[in-house]
Amino acid sequence: MIDRLADIGFPDDDSGSLVAPNIARRAAIGGVIGPIGFVTAWLSTGFVKARYSLLYDPISDLAGAHASTRPAMTAGFVVLAVGMCFYARALHSALAGLAWITAAITGLATLGVAAFPLHHSSTVDSVHGTFAGIGYVTLAATALVSAAPLYRRGLHEWARTAAIAGVVSAIALALTLTGSLHGLFQRIGLTAGDVWVVASGVAILRGSWTRAEELRT
Repeated sequence: MIDRLADIGFPDDDSGSLVAPNIARRAAIGGVIGPIGFVTAWLSTGFVKARYSLLYDPISDLAGAHASTRPAMTAGFVVLAVGMCFYARALHSALAGLAWITAAITGLATLGVAAFPLHHSSTVDSVHGTFAGIGYVTLAATALVSAAPLYRRGLHEWARTAAIAGVVSAIALALTLTGSLHGLFQRIGLTAGDVWVVASGVAILRGSWTRAEELRT
């Protein structure tokens, strides 16, 4: 089903802007369900896991090889991964540029994070870290690379929102490498990216990403 959605999306005129047909636009529901399911998973499991800190401990610890919260948190990763892949297909039809590619890579990298849990072995931990790093970068990039196409279409507020979300996400995720508040910065960075995904997913579902000149007519 996801593969079929990838082929949908046609220029509506010689400007190169894209309009999402109904079936592709509905795929944007993945951009709403995926992040919400993911945040719900790390919030709920983080509160119930003993000796776990939302400020200092990474989300991946909740899905660690021997963690009691592994099934629920792994499910959260999978929901996010599948949701991002559907969302990528909607972006492919709704917005020109590379955002759909970075969104799809985020989804695939998140599947890798789920498939290679922490605390299994040093090799698995390295693979996990690679997938996590790719997912972080591409999530922030999804918002950042959406800004220019949105601006060109006259959607300046959306473009500014995309740029702000992308910058906040990138800075916060970079800060996870510098201090002890790893969990806090990770959650800020991922949530900033997730908020953009949800907001843009809703915009695509509602057909809000029309060109400014169309809105004035």
